[in-house]
Amino acid sequence: MKIIDAHMHLSHIEEFKRTAKEKSFVDYSVRGILQEYAENNVVLGIGMGLTETKADGFPDAESVTPMGLDLADELPPQLVYCLGINPFKLDAAALARIKADMQKPNVVGLKIYLGYYPFFAYDSVYDPIYKLAATYGMPVVFHTGDTYSERGLLKYSHPLALDEVAVKYRDVNFMMAHFGDPWVLDGAEVVYKNRNMFADLSGLMVGDEANCERLKDSPLFFSHLRHAITYCDHYEKFLFGTDWPLAPVKPYIQFVKELIPVEYHEDVFYKTALKVFPKIKSLVE
Repeated sequence: MKIIDAHMHLSHIEEFKRTAKEKSFVDYSVRGILQEYAENNVVLGIGMGLTETKADGFPDAESVTPMGLDLADELPPQLVYCLGINPFKLDAAALARIKADMQKPNVVGLKIYLGYYPFFAYDSVYDPIYKLAATYGMPVVFHTGDTYSERGLLKYSHPLALDEVAVKYRDVNFMMAHFGDPWVLDGAEVVYKNRNMFADLSGLMVGDEANCERLKDSPLFFSHLRHAITYCDHYEKFLFGTDWPLAPVKPYIQFVKELIPVEYHEDVFYKTALKVFPKIKSLVE
């Protein structure tokens, strides 16, 4: 089975480097991710554009919009990315840069970091982004749920705030990163209700293979997640993602395989990504 990793990172973010070194023990480099992909039949990774202007600066109000993947000077064909949006740097010049970058063959979506930046999804600051997404037929990915920084503000990352945007912009596909964890039952309702809302299952655990196995097999750690996925009952609206380098690829694949009924594996691991990110079809088929 071919696999698409719909959520990964490849940026000079100090917290990612530290996590790779101290928790997940992955080789946080282009070589490292390509090796893990090759070993696990992952044919494409979709990176989330993110930068910081000083060490441990994210969420960084000074990062230039759009943010990209700056750990590599040039991306290999197995990696594409979503343009990261800094709402503090979203003037006319930034919108012009976004429009120009959206024409690049390896740019496949837009990424909004709810919780890291203090704006709700429905704040008018993001309206130009949704209009661009509609014009160019690109999805918008939202960070939702827990923030991987204590400087984040959780009220902005609650998945219920996405409902208003999904209703207002029915012609745009949206992806709820991390399924709103830990508020996954609320996230499930937003996905269930809105035909244009999808969710990735990335970033639900952090650590090396041994820690991933420990968490996966815990009787209670993911009970809320299993409840929400079953409640949503739209397995075809979930996407596989690793949030690499937070966890290695192989154990994360096994984790998601055990969450999703086998008859939906091809959708979750491959087909739904083609629907949400239409630009990638020509890269993998």
